[in-house]
Amino acid sequence: MTTAQELWGLLAQADDMPYGAARIALTEQVIRHADTAGDVELSFVARMHGTKAYIYGGEPAKAFVTFSWCLGEFDRNPAPFHGRWDHTLLWYFKNMVSQMTSFPEIPAERIRAVLDDMERRYREGGHSLQTVYKYRYVLARHVGDEDAIATWYERWQTGTRDELSDCEGCDPTGKARHLVDARRDSDAIAVAEPVLAGRLTCTEQPQNILSTIMDSYVRVGRPDEAVDAHRRAYRLVRASLADLGDIGEHIAFCARTGNEHRGLEILQRHIDWLDRAPSPAAAMQFASSSVVLLRRAAGLGHGDTVVHRTERGDTTVSALADELAAEARALAARFDARNGTDRQSRRVEETIGAEPFGVVLALSPSSRAAAPVPPVPSRPAPPQPEVPSGATAEQLIALAEDEEEADRSADAILAAFDARFPEPAGSLAARREALRGGQHWQARNGGEAIAAWERSAALWAEAGDPGKAASLAGRVGATRLMFGDLDGVEAVEREVAYREEHGGVPKEMAAAYSRLAMRHLATEDPAAALAAQERADTFLAEIDEPRWHAQYALRRARILSAGHRHEESAEAIGRALIFFREHGPDGILAGALLMAGQHAPDPEVALARFDEALALGDPDTAMNARLGRANALLRLDRPAEAVPEFIEVVALCTEQDLLPAAAMVRRDLAEAYQRAGRLTEAAEVAEEALSELRRLGEDSAADDAELLLANTYRQLGQEKTALVHYDALIARMTQEENPAGRGQIREYAAEVLYGADRDDEAAERFAEAAEDLHDAGNLVGELRVLRRRVAALHFADEPEEAVETVALARARDADLPADMAGHPQVIWERHMLGWEAGRVLMSRGRYADAVPYLVDGGAALREIGALQEAENLAGMHAEALFRAGDPAAAEPVLRELLAAGPQEAQLPAALLAEVLDALDRKEEAAALRTEHGITGRD
Repeated sequence: MTTAQELWGLLAQADDMPYGAARIALTEQVIRHADTAGDVELSFVARMHGTKAYIYGGEPAKAFVTFSWCLGEFDRNPAPFHGRWDHTLLWYFKNMVSQMTSFPEIPAERIRAVLDDMERRYREGGHSLQTVYKYRYVLARHVGDEDAIATWYERWQTGTRDELSDCEGCDPTGKARHLVDARRDSDAIAVAEPVLAGRLTCTEQPQNILSTIMDSYVRVGRPDEAVDAHRRAYRLVRASLADLGDIGEHIAFCARTGNEHRGLEILQRHIDWLDRAPSPAAAMQFASSSVVLLRRAAGLGHGDTVVHRTERGDTTVSALADELAAEARALAARFDARNGTDRQSRRVEETIGAEPFGVVLALSPSSRAAAPVPPVPSRPAPPQPEVPSGATAEQLIALAEDEEEADRSADAILAAFDARFPEPAGSLAARREALRGGQHWQARNGGEAIAAWERSAALWAEAGDPGKAASLAGRVGATRLMFGDLDGVEAVEREVAYREEHGGVPKEMAAAYSRLAMRHLATEDPAAALAAQERADTFLAEIDEPRWHAQYALRRARILSAGHRHEESAEAIGRALIFFREHGPDGILAGALLMAGQHAPDPEVALARFDEALALGDPDTAMNARLGRANALLRLDRPAEAVPEFIEVVALCTEQDLLPAAAMVRRDLAEAYQRAGRLTEAAEVAEEALSELRRLGEDSAADDAELLLANTYRQLGQEKTALVHYDALIARMTQEENPAGRGQIREYAAEVLYGADRDDEAAERFAEAAEDLHDAGNLVGELRVLRRRVAALHFADEPEEAVETVALARARDADLPADMAGHPQVIWERHMLGWEAGRVLMSRGRYADAVPYLVDGGAALREIGALQEAENLAGMHAEALFRAGDPAAAEPVLRELLAAGPQEAQLPAALLAEVLDALDRKEEAAALRTEHGITGRD
């Protein structure tokens, strides 16, 4: 049987939870138990809490029931505890009126009756009617009665504010909304901005006022403020079912500002909420606003794009536009039938027919504002070779092969060959197909290149040259391996087997073993790859062509890097760069620079290499060079400069349909925003990354993004939201049986609770974290978390449990392996645990009990350089001795502390003076006070 005390505790726990289904469920549980137990006060209070939970948790229809129950009890059965809720009951009348307008099944007469009852109660309580006038205006605006709108707006604005008036954010929001209706955008902004400059603590702000004026910012030509309003407001409403209607406004805003892709992302994220919309009004607003986006997307050629709906099955953009338009119009008709006007139907048509603003805004912090300016190549394109007019087929093919081997285009020569010799035969045909494969490769068409080289191999076999056939087949195999196709392994090994049996010229032998090296690298065996490449290099020594040596140096660098031999890899890259910087081509040089930057230990050097690569304008390396540049800037602690680089990489990944990569880079972008202090953008981009990574099944990366998101919300001061994400991660770590990760996250969650003065909960989380870290073998981490648990228990006023935790920590310390016991971090934790124990005991007058925890701590901490901690611990030790009645023992501790030259000498000197007084050495005490300028006895 749940006790009353436990139920009150559960209600308090529910009140600390974010609004939503979990909070509602826990509150309803308390209501049921309170009713069963006949606890009248708890039944009343729980329903008052439930009313608020329903309104802001997306189930306002239930609030009508709990509010009516409480109001009836208040009127029929007055009780002493009701007096504490008089103000809240009167306040909730405003929510009732506002929510009743959102349900067309509630008669208009009933809404007016509630308003009349509200006015009567306000009058009887001696309250201003300013708030009553506002909600009569709210009803008039909903109905569309222009005369009533004008009348009640005037009375509302001229009424006297009092303690029942809407907050300093919500009242101006209503006024700004009225001004926006009249297209007085500048006036609406003028009303809103002083409010936004202040501190808002209301549940509905600042998101409501930001959503109200974001269109106005666009219309008056203040795009940056419009972007900021959208980002800030959407971030606050995106997790709230109660704000579904406002989310629709943000979808329409995306459609009207050239952000159709972002709008579709938001629509996809929330479309399932429409099936459990908090009210018909919210459903109507979301549906009509979404139609703006869907029709805009269809008009841009995306009508067949799939939108996923969990319960209803997949649909398309065009079909969903028609469905939601019909739904919005049907709901509007129901409202108009109730109201006796056409106000809601006109509003829906105005929303659906809204046109783009004519400006394109960069709404997402992960989207670029405009396409980047292409960099200027560092050298002019090489001249095309002259094609001899009388050249034979053999001469043209040989000339083309020379150009290909020099990494230059042979297109002009081969065009002449094809025109003059359209049907080559034998070896000429085989060579032409090999060159055709090279042309496809340069055009970045790997599939066609492989097909041409396979034809060449077959033609060489027909021509009676199995060696050339083996080489072409080996080239095909190596290319397949580059694309992750392990079917290429056999072809590479056959080529090597042929060369080992039959031999070949140095180039053929070197190529075969180098391809074998690539085969081993593809199967993650860098040692075997290096051995094969070294065999290739023995034949390379016989080839007097610098380009071959440079190309093979790059291959060697890749292999060495895979084997974590980075210094040797850097040396090989350096040799290759010397050649390619002088001779090109730019594509290979860019790749070499990219590799050099990725393996440079110095981020300044890495940045220079990436910049050099980007300046070449090579499209194949641009994305990775920008990503490398962004990461180098992060390593240099220049996150603000990294942000636009990450944004560009996200755009490039998206353009190439590399969705997992785009999501992962979004996570990096969020970190850059966070480190640059742009926390709002960091949170939004981390939310984007988390959502996409979860959708793609990239759970490890998603966990990383969620941790970043939780930490960002913590920095933003949104501790409840941070805890939601920490708890989600803890659940995942439990599922994955990952005690190390779970312990880390539990420690973070405990820190949040500790900072919020929820010390008993923090202590419990620290205990769970300590168990996890112990199970994971992180013994030093366990000591740290146990020490922090002692601090939480101290503030939770649980001294005995704190002492038990100290005993557990000391036992764990005693069990540490010998090689860990003397580690500086362990020494620090050991003696700072003593300091925590001393604080727990001394603050409760248990000075003698504290002394054993403090002995020798100061000296041990000084030995590891923790001087401030050493001073604090020594001072605490001396005070414990003195307050325990042993001033003689305290004196040498204090003199040793003063002799060490503490940063703050006055406090230990003052305590030493007290000690000397206690030892009846008054003259020494007086001299000490004079020396240190101590004017009082403390």
